[in-house]
Amino acid sequence: MSILLVDAGSTKTDWIVLDKGTVTHRVATKGFNPNYSDPKLLPELLKELPDDLPAIEEVHYYGSGCGSEANQNTVRRCLKARFKKAEITVTHDLMAVCHAALGHEKGIACILGTGANSCLYDGNDITERAVSLGYLLGDEGSGCYIGRKLVRAYFYDLMPLELKLSFHLAYHLEINEFVHRVYHESEASKYLAEFTKFAGEHLAHPYIQNLIKESFADFIQAFVLRYKDCRSLPVSFVGSVAFAFQDLLRESLESEGLTLGKVMQSPAEGLIQMYS
Repeated sequence: MSILLVDAGSTKTDWIVLDKGTVTHRVATKGFNPNYSDPKLLPELLKELPDDLPAIEEVHYYGSGCGSEANQNTVRRCLKARFKKAEITVTHDLMAVCHAALGHEKGIACILGTGANSCLYDGNDITERAVSLGYLLGDEGSGCYIGRKLVRAYFYDLMPLELKLSFHLAYHLEINEFVHRVYHESEASKYLAEFTKFAGEHLAHPYIQNLIKESFADFIQAFVLRYKDCRSLPVSFVGSVAFAFQDLLRESLESEGLTLGKVMQSPAEGLIQMYS
């Protein structure tokens, strides 16, 4: 059986083909989130897949922004146009975290990359989900959230001078151009998340450590403590921010009496194991 696994985040999409349990193709493209991306983008991404794919019998699509039936249907129609004979399943990216990091174990599954979200998983199904308000009002602890805090600190003269000089040399931000980029161009969340790289490069600085820990404290408050049994369950993560700053993440969780479970940069390997 030939299966196409799709892990679609806001920044990057992984397309993995399994033929009789063996990975035969693996392609990385731009990300796609139906809440923010141009609907025409997904058909364009599909064109980047190689022509020599085997006859795909199943497509399992895990995607950012696919929590609503309307968005799932939008994605499903695009996939069906390309894979006409395949059985297609579209679900949200939280289920990818559950399958990859928890398997059939009970726990709290979290996304902490460009965006942020969480759910309570009973080993088979998601029984409770956090409210996600997106990058304008929510996404606490995410790359977008950290990037936004860094840029605000830069323009408001809140970061130490040596960091501000380093930030200036790295990005040469000009206020009018920055505001236009955020408020008048597409994919603002991804743009803001790019500044998180600066945090990683200056992680030894106490100011950066405190900024990240404050961001994680906001994440825990919004996305973890909401679950009644949170302190008796492992809290597992998928996403670039969780992976890059996992030591600070562990420290932030333990300060609230919480236990860090698995931390994965991407759910891809876990999904491959599940479907092989």
